[in-house]
Amino acid sequence: MIQTVIFDMDGVIVDTEPVHRYAYFQHFDELNIPVTEEMFTSFTGNSTRNVFQNLKNIFNLDHDVEDLIQRKRTIFNDAFDTKEDLELLEGVEKLIIDFHAKGMQLILASSASKVTIERVFGRFKLHNYFTHIVSGEDFPKSKPDPAIFVHAASLSIASKANCIVIEDSTNGVKAAKAAGIYCVGYNSIHSKMQDLSEADVIINHFSELDFEKVTAIQSKLGNN
Repeated sequence: MIQTVIFDMDGVIVDTEPVHRYAYFQHFDELNIPVTEEMFTSFTGNSTRNVFQNLKNIFNLDHDVEDLIQRKRTIFNDAFDTKEDLELLEGVEKLIIDFHAKGMQLILASSASKVTIERVFGRFKLHNYFTHIVSGEDFPKSKPDPAIFVHAASLSIASKANCIVIEDSTNGVKAAKAAGIYCVGYNSIHSKMQDLSEADVIINHFSELDFEKVTAIQSKLGNN
């Protein structure tokens, strides 16, 4: 029986993507670098560190990666704190509460920084529902590298075969599958440019999931 659900955060629990996008492109303008939509989309699921390491190489930036990261985070934090309409994605809070009330272990595995995760979890009072929080900044490679999900699964109360991942990005789905974990692809309105085809199942709304449906997934896993 599935005993652990591993959640991504951005685009799954809360839509901070527009705030991240604003911060990134404000910073790109400051740096005077022509980041295209296609290039920006390819970074979805990457940590801020990896994004700027890639951009430093692509555009031969002289800036220190740490300075680039801090400037982007400053812009993000200022925007986050003033964005009054930032809400959890529709249906996810009910799902989290339902899972927790029925004894499902919840783990967060997000490419976001610890500071950003703490801001989201503090604002929406999510700490009590999750046993562990795993940030992508602790890993040298970002999704689609599976390390973050391998580590998250190692924190589970059960084996990896009794875990599932909920992801909304191409890189996130690839990471989950590379880690050997059943993946639910969340096809939100914010995932239009993402390829979720490698996910084991794709949902369009969190009303399509509940505790009973998730625990029933075990019968589909075979001998994973």
